[in-house]
Amino acid sequence: MPPNEGNPGPLGRRARDIAGELSRRIDPVRDRTWQIGVVVGAVAGLGAVYLNRQVQRAARTGLVDWARAERLAGDRLARIPGALPAREIRAAASAYDDAMRRIVPALEAELGTPLPGVVERHAAVSRAEWASANLVVFRQLYAHLEAALGDRLRPHEGNLAEGFVALANRAVTTQQIALILTYLGTRVLGQYDIALLSAEARPGQLLFVEENIRSTAQSLHVPLDDFRVWVALHETTHAFEFEAHPWLRPYLADRMERQLAGFVDEARVLSVEGLGRLARMWRHRGTGSLLESLLEPEQRRLFRETQTLMSLLEGFGDWVMDRVGAAFLPDVRLLRERFEQRRGQPRRGLDGILARLMGMDLKLAQYRRGEQFVAGVAEAGGPEAVAHLWDGPESLPTEAELADPPAWIRRVVVRTEGPAT
Repeated sequence: MPPNEGNPGPLGRRARDIAGELSRRIDPVRDRTWQIGVVVGAVAGLGAVYLNRQVQRAARTGLVDWARAERLAGDRLARIPGALPAREIRAAASAYDDAMRRIVPALEAELGTPLPGVVERHAAVSRAEWASANLVVFRQLYAHLEAALGDRLRPHEGNLAEGFVALANRAVTTQQIALILTYLGTRVLGQYDIALLSAEARPGQLLFVEENIRSTAQSLHVPLDDFRVWVALHETTHAFEFEAHPWLRPYLADRMERQLAGFVDEARVLSVEGLGRLARMWRHRGTGSLLESLLEPEQRRLFRETQTLMSLLEGFGDWVMDRVGAAFLPDVRLLRERFEQRRGQPRRGLDGILARLMGMDLKLAQYRRGEQFVAGVAEAGGPEAVAHLWDGPESLPTEAELADPPAWIRRVVVRTEGPAT
């Protein structure tokens, strides 16, 4: 017979005592656990808020971490074979001073005009220093993109997922910029550095990447001093093109600005219509290049105009280099032949992929087409016709004229000077 509730008996009383003891021990633990849970929850909440703020702040600082991109490119370039100590690069400056003293009078005689002061603004630089100088160009380009796209690039306030996506995009873009700078930094020999998209029209300068010039001279088995002169001659000719013709820089900058604006507009459309738009553009690409297939008609026209101008710039540089270089470089033909062989070598693997993505194949074609055009103008019209190449925007060859120098002479030279009597 079970004990009644009022008199539980010895066994019931023992069970009740044990339960009471357990309760007294468990309640404080339960209290402490609840208190710890409140604290942990509060800390987690504060941590999430802090994390969200940090992510939002980082994601809103721009498309690229420029300091990191510069550091990554610089570190990688410093490890490339052929890297030189800074003192050795600085010591090479006197060789370029000597080269410029030889180049300038010969160029002035050939071009029939004094060269502007850019010839005094030159420097021998390392690959990493070249990359740092060219980072300015990328920053200007991305500044235009960020200004145009505005809030589309920034996550909504408080949206942690969007913040992480923006942060991931920033990390990837930073790595891409560093990769491009590293790739180009191992190949550029010399450069007339001019910031086309800068708000201020600062003077250009000549940069000679001593590490690349030395390694290339060695691979071509040509004298280093002669090769320095040869590279300096080409880049100084580019300086003449821009510095002696004030219309050229704003003309090229205008086309780049308009192309960039078109790319931004297209990006806005793609963000709405998605990959379907890319597929339709690809199907109707016609006979143009892959890049041209992704451009609207107006953008395609601007792209081709820019490519034609770049062909003229590069071709004119090569043409002048051959004519002037022969005066003080006895092996100028050998230099040219070996360098052309180097230019024409097919790139394979990742090197080939990057070259195509960055338009290196287009640049090679620009050299050839442009030089053939300038040589054709000189042959058909003489030095007087060549002198009209840089008269102004209306004197620039069309894409068709680039392959038909006599047609350009008929349109520009005959119109300007009148028919021969």
